[in-house]
Amino acid sequence: MTLSNITVNTQSSIRIGGSKVLYFDPYLIPAAAHDADLIFITHEHYDHFEPESIARLKKEETFLIAPESMKKKTLSESGIAEGNCLFYQPGESFEAGGAAVETIPAYNKLKPFHPKGKKWQGYVVTMDDIRYYVSGDTDVNEDIKKVRCDVALIPIGGFYTMDWKQAAEYIAQIKPQAVIPTHYGSIVGNKTDGEDFRKMLEGLNGKIRVELKL
Repeated sequence: MTLSNITVNTQSSIRIGGSKVLYFDPYLIPAAAHDADLIFITHEHYDHFEPESIARLKKEETFLIAPESMKKKTLSESGIAEGNCLFYQPGESFEAGGAAVETIPAYNKLKPFHPKGKKWQGYVVTMDDIRYYVSGDTDVNEDIKKVRCDVALIPIGGFYTMDWKQAAEYIAQIKPQAVIPTHYGSIVGNKTDGEDFRKMLEGLNGKIRVELKL
C-alpha cells in the first residue's frame, strides 16, 4: 500500500490523492491548486478552518463537509456554494462526491479545548478500497477506540490533543496497516515527537508502518 499519495502540509492540513482529491483542514496553503473534490473540516479553530486556504483549493463542484455545529460559520465564510456544503454530526455514515464517509467524535476528556458538547468530528473516508481515518483534534477516548481503518492520521503534539506516547498506545490497540502522525513541531509539540512516536510504536507493534510527513 502506497502512502506517497498523502501530503501533510502543516499541523493537520492533509491532502490525499486518488480517484478523488481529498483535503482535510487546509491551512497555510501557499498556492492556488483548485483541485479539491472534497474538503473536510473537523472543527472551527483557526488552524483547521481557514477560508483563505479553502479559496485556493476549491473549484466549482467542490464539496465541503463540516460539523453541523459550524453551519452558520461555514456557509458565511467558506466561499463554497451552499448546495455543496454538507453538515453532519458525529456518528453518521453517508456518501459525498463518490466517497463513503463516517463521522467520528473528536474531543478532549479532561482538557477544555475541544469539548464533547461541540460535536466536532474526525472522518473515516473510504477511497479506492482504502479506509483513511483523519481524527481531527482529539484525546484518546472510547469513541475513537472503535475506529477501524487502513491508514490513520492522528495528532501527537500533546497539550490540545493526545501526546506521542498516548498516540502510540492507541495505534497499537486499533492496529491500522499504517499511521502518519500530525499536529506537532509547529504550534505545539517538538520536531522530535515524530521519531519518538515511531520508536515507541515499533516497540509496541512493529508490524504497523509509520510514515513521517512533517
